[in-house]
Amino acid sequence: MIEIKVPELAESISEGTIAQWLKNVGDNVKKGDNIVELETDKVNIEISADYDGIIQEVLREEGDTVEVGDVIAVLKETGDASSEAPAASENKQETVQPAVEAPAAAQNKQPEEVKETEQRKETDRPLASPAARKLARELGIDLSKVEARDPLGRVRPKDVKAASEKPASQPEQKAPKAPEKKGSNAPKPADVSGKPVERIKLSRRRQTIAKRLVEVQQTAAMLTTFNEVDMTAINDIRKRRKDAFLQQNDVKLGYMSFFTKAVVGALKQFPLLNAEIQGDEVLLKKFYDIGIAVGAEEGLVVPVVRDADKLSFAGIEKEILSLGKKARDNKLTLSELQGGTFTITNGGIFGSLMSTPILNAPQVGILGMHGIKMRPIAIDAERMENRPMMYIALSYDHRIVDGREAVSFLAKVKEMLEDPESLLLQG
Repeated sequence: MIEIKVPELAESISEGTIAQWLKNVGDNVKKGDNIVELETDKVNIEISADYDGIIQEVLREEGDTVEVGDVIAVLKETGDASSEAPAASENKQETVQPAVEAPAAAQNKQPEEVKETEQRKETDRPLASPAARKLARELGIDLSKVEARDPLGRVRPKDVKAASEKPASQPEQKAPKAPEKKGSNAPKPADVSGKPVERIKLSRRRQTIAKRLVEVQQTAAMLTTFNEVDMTAINDIRKRRKDAFLQQNDVKLGYMSFFTKAVVGALKQFPLLNAEIQGDEVLLKKFYDIGIAVGAEEGLVVPVVRDADKLSFAGIEKEILSLGKKARDNKLTLSELQGGTFTITNGGIFGSLMSTPILNAPQVGILGMHGIKMRPIAIDAERMENRPMMYIALSYDHRIVDGREAVSFLAKVKEMLEDPESLLLQG
């Protein structure tokens, strides 16, 4: 038997949540086959088999939290049952079952049966499939009260669903418990009104996002400053060059490459916004790894465009396109999410007109882009024109960045965006 353990994930990740079993008990697997999908704070990781064999036992269920080194399943190597068992029967009798005398033919089964019954006694949990347990957690159903239709007594998802649809009796049993909650603000809506609600457990990533955002607001002296950008010149370049750019580089010329170049140019002039605080020291970074926030289905992720100062417009657009697709397909690796020096987030693609982005710790600056709207702008004392305008926002950590630097940084970004040729000159 081979134990399948949670492997080393990354330096900053020590645990995860079992998101989905890709193989079930009894399934044949080959070396390299993915067995289980593990959800971590940042990405989902698939754990693969190191040997050919059969899934003998699943020790952890979907939704369980596991740590690096935990045994989550047992794999029986192919050919292990017939050839290895008779030859190693004496060793197994000594090591696995020293206190039990049994016929040789039963030795392979008995330790597993004893182990299974011991586990059931220890946990005292009803027999249920991982899918049924997951559904029960989501619906807030007590598995011990679910009637199993399976001849072997195993609770299936359909049994949980049937239990959740039962009206009458269960709400009445819960009613007397309401007065016991003397210290709570209010009883749960489902316990009182009986109206339909849905209880959804936060994913590990969403829990981490929530925790970190609160930590940033509690530990950083975060302020936001605003400006606006006239997008006329950039729109003109994109209109004139988009077809040739696409044909030459096999990628569209978007707004993000202009903003990335402008941010890099401004960071070179205001290096404290490309830094982080470590204890009583400021770590100034002499490289420009720009994080691009992406709203994926599992939650916000910030993949990093490495050495953005060394990339062309086409290089930046290709990298952003690739990282965005990986984020939406949940295929990002940990290395693609770590080590950014500054972040850009674009709420405009969702219709945002103005917002105050939250810092992506330990970074001390984040630029927020917003929707482009036609607005009347005074050209001079005599003339007004309708121009495509975008509000931009810079959130910064006031512990090391003063207001003068922050406002000057944002003004520099505005200046370069309104004069796109300068982006080519700043290198």
